[in-house]
Amino acid sequence: MDFLKCSIAGIPYGVSPSEVELAAAQQMANDQEDQGELKTLVASKKEKAHKSPIKGFNFEDNRLMNGNWLKDPTAARIMLFFQILAVCHTAIPELNEETGNYTYEAESPDEGSFLVAARELGFEFFQRTQSSVFVREKYTASGKPIEREYKILNVLEFTSKRKRMTVIVRDEEGQILLLCKGADSIIFDRLSKDGKLYLEDTTRHLNDYGEAGLRTLALAYRMLEESEYTAWNNEFQKAKTSIGADRDAMLENAADMMERDLFLVGATAVEDKLQKGVPQCIDKLAQAGLKLWVLTGDKMETAINIGFACSLLRQGMKQICITESGSEDKQEVKEDILKQITNGLEMIKQENDPHAAFALIIDGKTLAYALEDDMKLKFLGLAVECASVICCRVSPKQKALVTRLVKQGTGKTTLAIGDGANDVGMIQEADIGVGISGVEGMQAVMASDFSVSQFRFLERLLVVHGHWCYKRIAQMICYFFYKNIAFGLTLFYFEAFTGFSGQSVYDDWYMLLFNVVLTSLPVMSLGVFEQDVSSEVCLEFPAVYQQGPRNLFFDWYRILGWMGNGLLCSLIIFFINIIILYDQAFRAEGQTADLAVLGTTMFTCIVWSLNCQIALTMSHFTWIQHVTIWGSIAAWYIFLLIYGALSPRISGDAYQILVEALAPAPIYWQTTLLATIACTLPYMAHVAYQRCFEPEDHHIIQEIKYYRKDVEDQHMWTRERSKARQKTKIGFTARVDAKIRQVRAKLNKKQ
Repeated sequence: MDFLKCSIAGIPYGVSPSEVELAAAQQMANDQEDQGELKTLVASKKEKAHKSPIKGFNFEDNRLMNGNWLKDPTAARIMLFFQILAVCHTAIPELNEETGNYTYEAESPDEGSFLVAARELGFEFFQRTQSSVFVREKYTASGKPIEREYKILNVLEFTSKRKRMTVIVRDEEGQILLLCKGADSIIFDRLSKDGKLYLEDTTRHLNDYGEAGLRTLALAYRMLEESEYTAWNNEFQKAKTSIGADRDAMLENAADMMERDLFLVGATAVEDKLQKGVPQCIDKLAQAGLKLWVLTGDKMETAINIGFACSLLRQGMKQICITESGSEDKQEVKEDILKQITNGLEMIKQENDPHAAFALIIDGKTLAYALEDDMKLKFLGLAVECASVICCRVSPKQKALVTRLVKQGTGKTTLAIGDGANDVGMIQEADIGVGISGVEGMQAVMASDFSVSQFRFLERLLVVHGHWCYKRIAQMICYFFYKNIAFGLTLFYFEAFTGFSGQSVYDDWYMLLFNVVLTSLPVMSLGVFEQDVSSEVCLEFPAVYQQGPRNLFFDWYRILGWMGNGLLCSLIIFFINIIILYDQAFRAEGQTADLAVLGTTMFTCIVWSLNCQIALTMSHFTWIQHVTIWGSIAAWYIFLLIYGALSPRISGDAYQILVEALAPAPIYWQTTLLATIACTLPYMAHVAYQRCFEPEDHHIIQEIKYYRKDVEDQHMWTRERSKARQKTKIGFTARVDAKIRQVRAKLNKKQ
């Protein structure tokens, strides 16, 4: 979490761009549009690279750095802004003896970043006691640091329902101050008429920060009279010491009484960063067309924060929060939840904005009702319509039930990923389970199908290896259909040709070696090593992954096509051999071919045709593929030499068949060449037509790579990458797209 920007007294501060702004600038520069408007972002990025990073602080603006704000006309407001950052919290300072700086143990990462920002900007929180906090002001009018004590009178803590935190303090002059920070929607509703002086400007800045992918909070204050505070504190203490069931309601009412008539000071904007590679991984999976749900045992505010951090949630996304009413009547609770689900569906149907995105957020207690038989399908219908779904405070059993509902209700393939024992049920229920080996033990790994050490490796597991495995298995199975039909039907044709006498055209050893030696290794190399595009291209073009979910390579059209190809090859091989060898002289002396020569020649055509066919099917060649394909063909001739050299009692009619009969006869080699060309020609014609008139995504990429267009024309390559991604409303890319729309809208207004 890095403090990046702020708005104080209606003036924006902070020139460092967020990751969303930088990505938007780069994307627009690649499109060769509006480059001049975004040059400041790129320049700022280069300047920032030379500065030493401070954890939690990435703010740059000379107007506030090094005490320069003292000369500003709004210095009083700026000072109050920093005081709120340094005082309104529950953190504990720890002195780092090596560096001499203070680090902070805070309840949330953003609270820690506020304290680091206050420290770097001259207001260092350095001590906390039972009743006071101490702040060292580095920049003062006298030029000397001053240590100030603020006595803590009350702390109104942050909750997911309140969405704000307040501390009431007494400063050294005896003035009682109420300092508040919270969600802008909550703070703005509690401003006094005189406290809305900067409301319009601050709202505009908050919208800009939200579009830049930053998390925002509004800061406000209020000065209290002694009598007013005393009267309120008596009511607050009564509520605090009460024991009844309505204690929480009394505390909420007391806090609500005091948190009124506030004066707006400004707003903060922090950039949330997760474990390395997590947002990028989620973004790639979203671009690949995967639907992402979060099932967590964390409380709602934590789950929402995680959603914003990993871009499953973003500013401008409409949140549908489904919660129970708290009534003791279960039927009434169910009706209320059903009403919320129905209202959510109506809201989505009535939305006209094509860029609008909805997020569904539900807690465990409410989910227990939503998963009941009479409601679960409506809940699933709402969840499927939303761009992202976050289920918080869910039990391990509920995780498994939600996974089962998605799997059975949608008919889609589900993948569950988890790292703890509470994820085992979900992992086992899903079609594919992935376990993360980490600090929470190995239970999830032991129950999973695949194991990774970090979440970011899921990107390569799915987008790269998932795509490769689908293509490999699909092509391998289709090729099995092809080769066995091409081989088996020649036997059937010969049976029909001989009146079903039972005579086989092939030697028994030929049929035995066909699937074991002569055609097995090329298929294995296809199923293990085939890559239609490289791993780098898979990551750059995540939409290529959609070939699997769309089942482009293993549908009935593809299967029947390969079966038809096998049928055609069997006809070509059989009749070419029958027509050529039936009446014509096979040797120079005029002898015609016998059954052994016919069968061996026909089998040679099959070995050549099938292995050349798989060579044409492959896109990725290494020495292994060459050895397996051409080695299988060579193995056939080696077998004929060895088999023909054995005693006639063993080899029978095949005795010296290659050396004495086949090799000296030109017609044998001509027949093999003609049959091989005739069998592969239909497939080559089909591929040529498809690549020219109906190319697949990987065909275009292969052509670009072959002609090195990605090296010679980087702009074209980048443009094609942006076009090839799946349209999504979640992830980092969705934030970038929203930022680009905002920037272009501003430019259109200027024009």
